Parts: sequence; C-alpha cells; structure tokens
Amino acid sequence: MRSACRRFSGASPAAEKRQRTERVGAPQTHCDFTVHEFENIYQTAATRMSVAILDHRLRFPDPRQANAEGLVAVGGDLSVSRLLLAYRSGIFPWTAAPVTWWSPDPRAIFELDGFHLSRSLARAIRKPLFQVTIDRSFHGVMRGCAEPASGRRDTWITPEFLEAYGRLHEQGYAHSVECWEGERLAGGIYGVAIGGFFAGESMFHRVSNASKVALFHLIEHLKTRRFALFDIQMLTPITQRLGGVTIAREEYLNRLRTALENKSTF
Repeated sequence: MRSACRRFSGASPAAEKRQRTERVGAPQTHCDFTVHEFENIYQTAATRMSVAILDHRLRFPDPRQANAEGLVAVGGDLSVSRLLLAYRSGIFPWTAAPVTWWSPDPRAIFELDGFHLSRSLARAIRKPLFQVTIDRSFHGVMRGCAEPASGRRDTWITPEFLEAYGRLHEQGYAHSVECWEGERLAGGIYGVAIGGFFAGESMFHRVSNASKVALFHLIEHLKTRRFALFDIQMLTPITQRLGGVTIAREEYLNRLRTALENKSTF
C-alpha cells in the first residue's frame, strides 16, 4: 500500500517518491500556456522519461516496459473501465494531474497466511476494542486516508481519486473494512477486488491499532472468500513488520493472472 495514510501513517520511501512525482510535470494553478502548448510540453517531458503517453483509447503498454522507477505510462483518465484494465494488467495509478500509471519491480504483497500478529495487536483483537464492519463507510475510510497526518505534508488521495474510487465502490469493485469506537470511525482500510485479487490502496487510524485491526480482519475475510493474491504495491517499514514481502514483477504478473481467474466474491 502506498503511503498516504499511510497507504500508512508516517513518511516512507514510497511517500517521498510520490512527492517527487508531484513536483515533476504537474501543472500549476496559474499558467500562461495554452492547452495546446501545455500538451506539447507534457508529451515532451514524458518522452524524455521513456514512458508511454496514453490518449482516449482504452489500453496500456506491457508493465514490463516500466522505467527504473516503475512508471509505465502517463495520461488517460480515472474512469472505471480504465482503472479495472489497469489492475488486471498489474498497473495502478498514483497521481491525477497528470494521471501516472505504475508497476514497480519488485512488487509488495501480503501472503494471506503470512500476517505477523504481535502480542499487542492480538490483545487488541481479543478484547475486542472495536466493532468491525465491511463497506459500511467506504467514503469515510477514503476521507480518513486523505486527511492530514503526522509526518505527511500532502496526500496522493486527491478529490479526483475520491471520485474515481467512489465510482468503483458503487459498481461493486472497491471495498472497505472499518473499525468503530462507538459511533466514531476509528480507522479502516480500502482497496479494489477483482476475482480472487485484492489491491490494498490505503489505511488510516485515529485510535491506536485501529488500522492494523482492520487489516487483520480484511486478511481473514480474504482467506474465507478464497482470494489468491493480496497486492500492497510497495513495501513500507510498517507493512514489512506486519509480514509484507516483495516478489519479482514477473512472478507477480503470473500470480495475478491466476488470481483473476478465480470466481471469488468479496
């Protein structure tokens, strides 16, 4: 999961990479260029980065053609059809202005039987401290992931992402797990499910351990539903402590292909 709330709380190498991406090529609020002039500049910059430029056609290049940073393409949109094609292709978006598409190598995942349950987290689950729900407040979880947090100056979860993934949720592809403390949303996690594949996008907490409890219950749910692949995109210190691992992109793409063939439902 990418750092944002994190895609986890706190700064991470992935978050720093995200900030660099925003600084390079993002249009400013006030600009003297015409639209045509900006498009020319935009395409020239993308060409120099050796990445594909997407247009209105619904297609992606082979993710194996990503540059050294994992950037596959620039452009296109965040429509439901394009997002679903991206995830099915092993690609995910990270910025909205412009839209950038990524497939890092190696790729981070959670093996569903490899989650590390610490003693403190086990106690939090046993008590239980929270009421756990599924898809009760998808938009609330996304907004929680996008809100300011210690060590994070900004977030990749912009209004464009909130709207795009809201549409995915309405069509049954994006889901959330929530932890509640009474009527207060204490934490949660959300992501995208297609067949037996789940892409964890981000998680947040307002109460200690709430995001980790949500993650634990998500993994248990995926196991029950016979999911085959839990993608978290990039490894952070937090996800690594919880059992996240990295695999080569080629192995990831092979496992993704198998997972997509599953008839699992979230």
